[in-house]
Amino acid sequence: MNNTGKMSLTVKVLLGMALGIIVGLAINLISMKGVVFPFLGEGRTLAITTFINDNIVNGLFHIIGSLFINALKMLVVPLVVFSLICGVCGIGDIRMLGRVGGKSFALYLMTTAIAIATAIIIAVSFGIGSGMGLKQENITAAKESPPLSDVIINLIPSNPIHAMANGDMLPIIFFSILLGISILMVGKKASSFVEGAEVANEIMMKMVGIIMSVAPYAVFVLIAKAVATLGFGLLWGLVGYVAVLVGALMFHLFVTLMIVLKVFSGLNPILFLKKIRNVQVFAFSTASSNATIPVTMKTVTQRLGVNNSIASFTVPFGATINMDGTAIMQGVATVFIANAYGIDLGVTEYLTVILVSVLASIGTAGVPGVGLIMLSMVFAQVNLPVEGIALILGVDRLMDMIRTAVNVSGDAVVSSVVAKSEEKLDLAIYIDPNAGTIDTHESLKLAK
Repeated sequence: MNNTGKMSLTVKVLLGMALGIIVGLAINLISMKGVVFPFLGEGRTLAITTFINDNIVNGLFHIIGSLFINALKMLVVPLVVFSLICGVCGIGDIRMLGRVGGKSFALYLMTTAIAIATAIIIAVSFGIGSGMGLKQENITAAKESPPLSDVIINLIPSNPIHAMANGDMLPIIFFSILLGISILMVGKKASSFVEGAEVANEIMMKMVGIIMSVAPYAVFVLIAKAVATLGFGLLWGLVGYVAVLVGALMFHLFVTLMIVLKVFSGLNPILFLKKIRNVQVFAFSTASSNATIPVTMKTVTQRLGVNNSIASFTVPFGATINMDGTAIMQGVATVFIANAYGIDLGVTEYLTVILVSVLASIGTAGVPGVGLIMLSMVFAQVNLPVEGIALILGVDRLMDMIRTAVNVSGDAVVSSVVAKSEEKLDLAIYIDPNAGTIDTHESLKLAK
């Protein structure tokens, strides 16, 4: 509950998921062979079961769930285009960024690529989703995987409008990034265009908020429909998905990022984790990298000793392009849904997922709910059924909170590494366990 007494969106989504599971299991139990209501008789029970399955599960629930999935699809192309343009333009004058910009950009993309590659390897190793036997709502002929050379060639669209109409995300991402770079090169003359793109991006963020506001109801019908059809098999598969996703996130936070910190800066990872704890807690509570920027800035400069000239660039920049946690979710979800539907993905598809996720992270906004939009984009790129998002939608809010904590931790790691390499890090502050102590109450005030 927040201060106004209203339930947060996270609580509503979790409540919708719980109710959906209960209703779905009840329908599944009624539909099981041999289960009847003694006071109604087998004939009437069969009629009731048929009515529920035809008019509620495959009728009302299917319609409402499909509307929500279509709404997610609707946002993908405009959201990616405007967010990427704003993300690239937010870098500023490329010529003025120098070593700090280059190092930050390289480190953020490197950690994101490692994150999703690790997630895919872990998910494939555990075989999550295998044996669930889901069937696509709209069965289409399986497309033969294109060779890697074609994937690379098709990065550059011959017609960007055609690519947008078809939802070909790799060409769209390339065009949007190139457009953003060109805008930077034009300079002040393009300022009005940039302002327009920023307004358009803000509008798209508002649309995301509107659609996510109905997510609890969508979660209820989608989970109820899935559980009614699959019963306990779905719940067991979902437990595996959550366990692997949390494991991959924790591995990236405590192993990958700490290795990057130690190798590239020589700083003490244990001391780093102790000092970054409040930022992680605040990121978990808000599920927003952008909302956490003030707290991250204060912690990085006053607790870790990073000079403000470095932190003022790396922290906001990281909140824009560093989406390690979201990339991990996309990798695990891709493997889970592919296995659940019995779709075999090859090396080319997994490389495509990695490439799309890394490039999309440049413009993915650090606000709750956007990860699902990006996931639908990834699914479309490797021909996975977008309706599969329904399976993980119920737990995504909680997972979003965890992966946001991973994202901001990555921002702090890169800020420390870059500052150390530029001799802009005060080691006396870093090694002092009490330097710049900031409590959670103060963190909340900073973000207001």
